Amino acid sequence: MSQPLFGLVPAGLPVITQPSETPTPTSFVYSIPTGQKPFSHVVIFLLPGIVLPENTAAAIYLITPPNPAQGQTSPTTKFLGGVGPGKESAIFKLSDSSASMPSPAGGAAQIILGISVEDAASVAARIEELSAAKTSISATSSLALVPAGAASIKQQPSTLVLAQRIIKNAFNFLSGFSGQAGQVEVIPLRAFEDWWRKFESKVRTDPGFLERDD
Repeated sequence: MSQPLFGLVPAGLPVITQPSETPTPTSFVYSIPTGQKPFSHVVIFLLPGIVLPENTAAAIYLITPPNPAQGQTSPTTKFLGGVGPGKESAIFKLSDSSASMPSPAGGAAQIILGISVEDAASVAARIEELSAAKTSISATSSLALVPAGAASIKQQPSTLVLAQRIIKNAFNFLSGFSGQAGQVEVIPLRAFEDWWRKFESKVRTDPGFLERDD
């Protein structure tokens, strides 16, 4: 695995293909100076023509250098997700605090990412755990917004339902203007213009009327 395997694109910065360090043949470290362009998202992908060994995937980590002031003597890692067969690229959001991480030598701020080629089943299981944890946090945050005594948050109608209600509104209005031209049922264009003018006025005065199941 001496040739580059992965490409990284920090938001707003050029693509990176060469790791800063290669601790083992299956692990890669990328130290990305933030400079004048701090970023919070990064895209990671398999380079063209690269195929990982069978039953493996790439696990992505955010690496935090040790902080002796806090009693940390070794780096800490945070699992962000993975890429591999069937998911050759992904975008990852980094924590806000990582954007100003100082370098070990006290130089410019940088973000350190690690990529490790691991067992695919293990990576997939950790992605599922991460997804479940995010869903749980999201649900908890939503519940915190519900006023005391409220049973639930009202579900917003889908785009399809809204479209059906617009069509129903138009049909009910225009049906009174239908006439016959031979064997064809027709509606004057002026009737459609009248409907649109009244419909637009109602949207302006009562924007939520289509969301109510009247």
